Amino acid sequence: MSDRSQVSTGADVQEGAPPPPPRAPLSGWTWREIGYLLANFPLGVFAFVVVMVWLVLGIGLSVTVIGLPLLAVGLLVCRQYGRLERARARVLLGVRVPEPSPPRPREDGFFPWLWVRLTDPVAWRHALFAVVRLPWAVLTFAVVLASLFVGWPALPWVARWLSNVDRAMVRGLLSPSDELERRIAELESDRMTVTDTAAADLRRIERDLHDGAQARLVALAMGLGLAKEKLREGQADESVAVMVDEAHGEVKLALQELRDLARGIHPAILTDRGLGPALLSLGGRCTVPVTTSVELPERPVAAIEGIAYFTVSELLQNISKHSAARSASVEVWRSGGRLLIRVEDDGRGGARLDGGSGMAGLAERLESVDGLFVLDSPEGGPTRVTAELPWRGRR
Repeated sequence: MSDRSQVSTGADVQEGAPPPPPRAPLSGWTWREIGYLLANFPLGVFAFVVVMVWLVLGIGLSVTVIGLPLLAVGLLVCRQYGRLERARARVLLGVRVPEPSPPRPREDGFFPWLWVRLTDPVAWRHALFAVVRLPWAVLTFAVVLASLFVGWPALPWVARWLSNVDRAMVRGLLSPSDELERRIAELESDRMTVTDTAAADLRRIERDLHDGAQARLVALAMGLGLAKEKLREGQADESVAVMVDEAHGEVKLALQELRDLARGIHPAILTDRGLGPALLSLGGRCTVPVTTSVELPERPVAAIEGIAYFTVSELLQNISKHSAARSASVEVWRSGGRLLIRVEDDGRGGARLDGGSGMAGLAERLESVDGLFVLDSPEGGPTRVTAELPWRGRR
């Protein structure tokens, strides 16, 4: 019996045979990269077939009523496919790509939803990823499979080089790199909202002038004309004094309507004294007792100041008309680069953005300047509105 012990490594080595080639150690990351590359082939074939069938059917049927909706639904599926691939790359390749923000139609309804889906650049890039991925998946599958059986010492380096290409593809086609383009589209839409709002305001001013101050001034001119004729004819009796008195009343009413109209355009107190005194004045005219707190280190630019003022003005009007509240509060302060507004009342609640109270218009106006509008109004109250605007100080 020999006193020399032998250690077996799983296979007996014949005497005189050359030693087996050294095997490169495979780390956990390498095995994950290999698994990712091998799984590319079945997933790539499946995704390619689904996308091509969807494109052919959607484009072919686009002349019918089901073609465009089919394309829109397919783009939704492409977004989910992109989410799956991002998760797979995060787990197996260590690539963390942020999730793109979902597209949001500017209006409710089927056609706005359809349009925003069909023009979703993120979903189209996910579809492109599924198409261009197939030939690469076939190549990497073949190379990795051959390396597993033939080129084992080079397998870690091969897996790393090939997976680096996949990392680049994931970052390039599945990342939210189109945020700038989407932001441009949102700004264009917001510009249209601002234009529509300005046009509506001009129509309101024209209507108020025509139905209010202008009509009173016309009546005033007619009354003074009749009084003038009576004076010329020597009929300076009591009727002339009544006409002059009525004209004086019309002048005062017309002046009041013009002041109200000017206040609705841009109040003088806001221009001269700033947001704090202007909001205090608003609260004093509200039919509900209002507590006002404005804490601003300086005045924002006139545009932001005006939007903040008219936002609070419309909210206080809604409180007066609809809330049945006993008290309300207005708070305005600055937090970092944002101007924050909170308007709260203890009324009956139940306000909604689509309730016809002007809330939707306020939300659109704030969104047009990169602001935020949040409504919290449960049934039974209280109602709390929080608005944010970008802070831009005066120079």
